[in-house]
Amino acid sequence: MIKLLLVEDDVSLSNSIFDFLDNFADVMQVFDGEEGLYEAESGVYDLILLDLMLPEKDGFQVLKELREKNISTPVLIMTAKEGLDDKGHGFELGADDYLTKPFYLEELKMRIQALLKRSGKLTDNNLSYDQLQVDTATNTVTVGGKEIEFLGKEFDLLVYFLQNQNVILPKSQIFDRIWGFDSDTTLSVVEVYVSKLRKKLKNTEFGKNLETLRSVGYILRNAN
Repeated sequence: MIKLLLVEDDVSLSNSIFDFLDNFADVMQVFDGEEGLYEAESGVYDLILLDLMLPEKDGFQVLKELREKNISTPVLIMTAKEGLDDKGHGFELGADDYLTKPFYLEELKMRIQALLKRSGKLTDNNLSYDQLQVDTATNTVTVGGKEIEFLGKEFDLLVYFLQNQNVILPKSQIFDRIWGFDSDTTLSVVEVYVSKLRKKLKNTEFGKNLETLRSVGYILRNAN
């Protein structure tokens, strides 16, 4: 599922957005800029919804520090500030879109979907890698037309690798993304599930191109 970070200090608005997007995405709510920056730096989110007027650290500063640290997660600014100067400053700092309050929740979702499509995180339910085909709408996986069963976190992990080809994925980032910050399990579960993927896809391009980076994590090289 798509993972969104919502940084908004208006609890009522934050809850409204959370409820509206509940069936579309896994939304993490934070209510100040300092915590927002901390969460964003984890690298597990597909998109950040960022208010500008925040306690602890304002949205402009959060965005500035993110981009200085080369964190390229798309950022959609949500703010009551509608001046052209504020919008221009936001884009200069690296914002990807800008939505002025008040706004329709339906428009927010459409803008989110547009940004996710642009960044390759949202597709028309289908992912492919050589002869490997994945349908995220039905959670089915086929190789050369033959269906292979992937259950629960196995499927989630496979999709995460396919959506992040040629990107180094640290074990801790994979764990936070797939199992969640509050999981009772340990980091070693990542190795267990990667092993399961390799076993099921050992004779495929995916199996050949999923590399272990010692003491770091994994990378799925582009299909030949």
